[in-house]
Amino acid sequence: MRVLLVEDTPDLADGISRDLGASGHAVDVAPSLADAEAALDVAPYDVMLLDLALPDGSGLTLLRTLRARGERLPVVIATARDQVSDRIDGLDAGADDYVVKPFDLGEVEARLRAHVRRAGGDPSAEITLGEFRVDRAGARLFRGTDEVRLTSREWAVLDTLVSARGRVMSRKALEERLYSFGDEIEGNAVEVYVSRLRSKLGADLIETRRGMGYLVK
Repeated sequence: MRVLLVEDTPDLADGISRDLGASGHAVDVAPSLADAEAALDVAPYDVMLLDLALPDGSGLTLLRTLRARGERLPVVIATARDQVSDRIDGLDAGADDYVVKPFDLGEVEARLRAHVRRAGGDPSAEITLGEFRVDRAGARLFRGTDEVRLTSREWAVLDTLVSARGRVMSRKALEERLYSFGDEIEGNAVEVYVSRLRSKLGADLIETRRGMGYLVK
């Protein structure tokens, strides 16, 4: 998934980015409301992790603006404000979830994944693909009882295709979910990861639609 992290504390933003990046997720950091708006204008995101106390205003302003425009992007508020009234304000403004700092990064990642699954119309954490079982919550793949080891980027490609099951994903759409702003993208990166997945899963699981992209049925 591609995550927009709206957070103005550099150390915290870096820690969250590194943790999510190690799991194969692409993370763009916006330290202000203006930066967040600019990022949303140019990139598709699967979920937003939103701080409330930002240098140019409250994160609730951005959240209310998104909901007023009809945006359904899942938003998880991550803030030090721990009063019940703050939680109520955040959820009433349109947040899908609310976590209080300091938080466990593993739990936050699990919450992000769950909201992305629900937004995609399939809240199930496990999916069957032929002889394979995809554990989306644990980011693991099994053939029977044997685990098929995938790198974080291989998993990211597979999970993206699974989340769009039955729909063709273009190479550009896959790249947008694999790489953050500033990452160097090799021209054939997606093709390489798809080839590696086919070598581990078999040639028929991921279908190529020439001139269009890739498909998992």
